[in-house]
Amino acid sequence: MKKFFQVLEKSKKSKARLGEIRTDHGVIKTPAFVPVATKGTLKSLTPKQIKEIGVQVSFVNTYHLVTHPGVEIIEKAGGIHQMAKLNYPLMSDSGGFQVFSLAKSNLKTQKSKPQLKNQKYKNANIRGEEQPLVIKINENGVIFRSTYDGKAIEFTPEKSMEYQRKIGADLNMAFDECTYYPATHEYAEKAMERTHEWLKRCVSYKRTNSQGPSFNEFSNSNEKMKIVNSLENENCKLKINQYLYGIIQGGTFEDLRKKSAKFVVSQPVDGIAIGGVSVGETKKEMRDQVKWVADYLPKDKPVHLLGVGQFDDIVDLVKYGIDTFDCVEPTRLARMGTIYQKSKIKDLPAGRHGQNDISKLKNSFEQTDITRIVYKNNLEPVDENCQCWVCQNFSKAYLHHLFKQKEILAYTLATYHNLWIMERFMEIVRQMIEKSRL
Repeated sequence: MKKFFQVLEKSKKSKARLGEIRTDHGVIKTPAFVPVATKGTLKSLTPKQIKEIGVQVSFVNTYHLVTHPGVEIIEKAGGIHQMAKLNYPLMSDSGGFQVFSLAKSNLKTQKSKPQLKNQKYKNANIRGEEQPLVIKINENGVIFRSTYDGKAIEFTPEKSMEYQRKIGADLNMAFDECTYYPATHEYAEKAMERTHEWLKRCVSYKRTNSQGPSFNEFSNSNEKMKIVNSLENENCKLKINQYLYGIIQGGTFEDLRKKSAKFVVSQPVDGIAIGGVSVGETKKEMRDQVKWVADYLPKDKPVHLLGVGQFDDIVDLVKYGIDTFDCVEPTRLARMGTIYQKSKIKDLPAGRHGQNDISKLKNSFEQTDITRIVYKNNLEPVDENCQCWVCQNFSKAYLHHLFKQKEILAYTLATYHNLWIMERFMEIVRQMIEKSRL
């Protein structure tokens, strides 16, 4: 039986590496980009189109799927893969990030509303004056209000793991507290310690209530087969292997980041994620947070960077040993009419060695606002350098027309193209690592 994660080749120039993550729903060639399918769908795309694009893995969000349609119906349907017909690997966020990020995004609207008369729970002061969705946070977990129907929902490490088990994504994130920016050292340390305690509880729950310990903890094939056979018991409706990632936190503080990295890597988890980055800090600060923990990252486990995925970020951060990146930007920009434009970089992987190649790769993709009037009569392809189905069939003028008329097809075409560009970009990144040029 092949390993869950295997490093195939290492760059001679940096910590960058080529690898494979093996799941029950397919193999992910790394480094890989992970588009976000928050509610069990890559917005505006069908499963057939996702396959055509070549998307290897997507991210679904536990918080949103708990609020609607609910994990019970997802489990009854056979898991999110079966319900949504997404027959490829999926990651699931624990729900922790959304609890805190939604609190931040709703601050302004909540300030203008009168206080609720029924204060059953004491509002949690998690980020200064932010007190909208999170009702209570303590060492046990979080109680928050659903954005769907207003009901109070409790998230604890155990409940997050249970929800993710029922959703059935292949790669699960441990429940964590995503530290806000700018947080004080005192608060970042407290949040980090709470994240560590929650991770231990996630590991414990997975061992006793899910499909048992991960394959990575065993070298004996007979022990592995016992785990496989245990999936057939009546208490486990979703007969798949799920793998747990522990999350490094620590804010923008070097000592906390290193401390967190040491702790998380020491735990019996299948993968490592770096969280609490790209939450408002500068790109330099974000890169520093990754650089600080790079020497502590495992050589035999996959490493995921949460919430990061711009072209320059990926080029700079694969060099620290990051294997997967998730980001909403390609799909969100597409729905706003912002189209990625690919420059002529087909000669890059086979071209001359040098730092100039890296700079060229980072700057080889531009963004075009297709809603601008200048494109109204432009019958050129959406991107003349792109071979995707959209660019082979439609013009800038047509896409401009669709957006101006608010036609739903506009979102489909733009999203298809942007994700196609991201997948081709990652192919080039992998080729450059193979040639030790990253």
